[in-house]
Amino acid sequence: MRELSVSAVTETVRRLCIEANSVLPESLAACIRSGAEKEQSEAGKAVFADLCANLDAAAETGLPICQDTGMAVIFLQIGQDLHLTGGDLRQAVNAGVAQGYLEGYLRCSVVGDPLGRVNTGNNTPAVLHIDIVPGDRLRIDVCPKGFGSENMSALRMFTPAASQADIVGFVADTVRKAGSNPCPPIVLGVGIGGDFEQCAYLAKKALCRDIAVRNEAPLYAALEAEMLAAVNRIGIGPQGFGGTVTALAVNIEQAPTHIAGLPVAVNVGCHVTRHASAVL
Repeated sequence: MRELSVSAVTETVRRLCIEANSVLPESLAACIRSGAEKEQSEAGKAVFADLCANLDAAAETGLPICQDTGMAVIFLQIGQDLHLTGGDLRQAVNAGVAQGYLEGYLRCSVVGDPLGRVNTGNNTPAVLHIDIVPGDRLRIDVCPKGFGSENMSALRMFTPAASQADIVGFVADTVRKAGSNPCPPIVLGVGIGGDFEQCAYLAKKALCRDIAVRNEAPLYAALEAEMLAAVNRIGIGPQGFGGTVTALAVNIEQAPTHIAGLPVAVNVGCHVTRHASAVL
């Protein structure tokens, strides 16, 4: 059995928090840079130019791409043949988040109690998702999530009588209601199936998938394309100024569900839907 000290987890999470907030995934950055060619409105083209200038400035200075450096959402895939040593894993992850946000001069936005509203001062605790997988490696995905877009997310417990058109309509209606609030052009993560809480998890997981990777199942890959087209027909456009590019991508993750249910969740991401990964 392979051993790994949790100190390595702390250091990696620290580094990824800073990296994710200053450098976009290549596929998303490329999609933003090509957006001006697809956008038909002059105002939208001007917005895309500003978004590209912002990406360049972040790369040159090392400063965050967005002032909302988000709540740290972290996915851990732990190999079942890996033995973690040297301390508590959850504490190690949160130590890495604290170090990354303080050393990287990232905005700390977490309050310790939802009603008490007192800032924890170091952006902890993180939202931590742990999955046990075959092997002896540890994969870490750090996904900072800003709340201008998070607040626009939605979940609906459909019945099996709902059609695919109903689901597409729900996704489009979620975007229509959001308007300019999530800083479009947006990225959408859609979860279909599971139960109430798994559906929301699937949507978050989908949002953090590389936008260049389509769903492996042809049915859902086609549905991703249909949803993207429906959203872009709404006309909200870049930063809400109107236009043809409201969304950059739609990612779907699905799971088995109950015979009496069809849960659907939409997790809205802004144009800087950030994530960075490492394998230890």
